Amino acid sequence: MGTPESAVPTLRKCVEEGHEVLGVWTQPDRPAGRGNRLKAPPVKGYALSVGLEVHQPAKVRTEEALAHFTARDFDAAVVVAYGRILPPAFLRAPRHGCVNVHFSLLPKYRGAAPVNWAIVRGERETGVTTMLMDEGLDTGPVLLQRETAVGEGETAPELLERLSHEGAELLAETLARFDEIEPRAQNDAGATLAPILRREDGVIDWSLDAFQIAARVRGFQPWPNAHTVYQGRRLILWRADAHAREAGPGDKAPPGETAEAHGTVIVARGDELLVTSGGGTTLRVLELQPEGKQRLRARDFVNGSRVRPGERLG
Repeated sequence: MGTPESAVPTLRKCVEEGHEVLGVWTQPDRPAGRGNRLKAPPVKGYALSVGLEVHQPAKVRTEEALAHFTARDFDAAVVVAYGRILPPAFLRAPRHGCVNVHFSLLPKYRGAAPVNWAIVRGERETGVTTMLMDEGLDTGPVLLQRETAVGEGETAPELLERLSHEGAELLAETLARFDEIEPRAQNDAGATLAPILRREDGVIDWSLDAFQIAARVRGFQPWPNAHTVYQGRRLILWRADAHAREAGPGDKAPPGETAEAHGTVIVARGDELLVTSGGGTTLRVLELQPEGKQRLRARDFVNGSRVRPGERLG
């Protein structure tokens, strides 16, 4: 049971390991692109390519879906980013339960967006967990875990790609050692949440220090993206790094404001686009995207928009 690209490696691993996959459950095809044509989930594409039976119920909380799910005996359901909360009857149906591959070191980052929030909150280390699902939100007993460092400058899509393969390997080990693994309860006192992302999460608060803003630039990809406003239009930041330095004596600012005013452009020349942020820090913008246009290097944006020191973002 899974839907996005990050769920494909685990399904592929199940097939390669020789497990008998009785069926694949994934989300329905959705309209996508300019033509709004129906697009199949990545899991469906792979499943059909290897001849697996695919089910795409619009809802799982129906008698019909439950009847279909329980029509055959099976040992376990493997769940990776399926996108639906399974009812208790589903959780009880497999002989050994539902095994979830979760992209964090539970109990940290329970919820829909663990990879994004781990980067946004500056984690140096994260990982993957296999767990037995219960009725809570990622609260079930832990089976196995594997840690990995978060790379410097690594974006959420890049980290998720790595973790999807780590998760596939961990799931394979979990199934191979299932009878000998002793499930262990999570420590709820150490739990943190990774709630579903909202568009407003991406709005840049320039009073934050530049290190926090740079983490949001990396963590809020591919959506909702870290974004601000320039000349009344949305401006997405795709790459940026942080510097702990104060504005220099030559920096300019709007009349009546200091050079330290948050969100002020202090350098805009060549490849340099520097913006003040909280805590006496500066954000160096490397790649950005004006509303309705393609992604640009800072140099091309500075030349094309004629942005000047003293202008404000946000």
